[in-house]
Amino acid sequence: MRTKIIAMTLIVAVSLAVFGGITFAQQDRYALKVPDGLTFSEFKGYDTWEDIAVSETEGSVKAILGNPTIIRAYKDGIPDNGKPFPEGVKIVKIEWIKKKNPVSPYFVEIPDTLKTVSFIEKDSSRFPNTHGWAFAQFDYDTGSKTFKPSGTGSECGYACHTRVAAKDYIFTAYPPR
Repeated sequence: MRTKIIAMTLIVAVSLAVFGGITFAQQDRYALKVPDGLTFSEFKGYDTWEDIAVSETEGSVKAILGNPTIIRAYKDGIPDNGKPFPEGVKIVKIEWIKKKNPVSPYFVEIPDTLKTVSFIEKDSSRFPNTHGWAFAQFDYDTGSKTFKPSGTGSECGYACHTRVAAKDYIFTAYPPR
């Protein structure tokens, strides 16, 4: 009987060590950084930020969230009033591959598989070459449930955003609520 108790105790201890090790081995996304660019940790808490808008591509849907600084700026009429966004604004775009909602009685598409998380920050002292803006994107791998930086430098994304220089380099408007 004593041998069975010892064997069972060992099995439980090894199981806890293995499963506990798996838990500790999971990726710390806040340690990630785009080489020569923004870090994930600069946007800690982004998942609680307020909604700016949503956008859709042919195959995905994005939630665009903003920190309190950019939400205040939008409510003050920026950039439509001709003023630039203030220093410290931050935007996150969470992108999912979309799918048809299987339980909806009408056609509606919803987020399915996480695809990317992208960040935008305005800090003119750190990023003077891009009118104060820095961009970063992290691709999500569903198999390993990990993120990896996409591209390098804080300028990735800047060339695309020059199309909206008159809107202080931000595509997304703050629609009426």
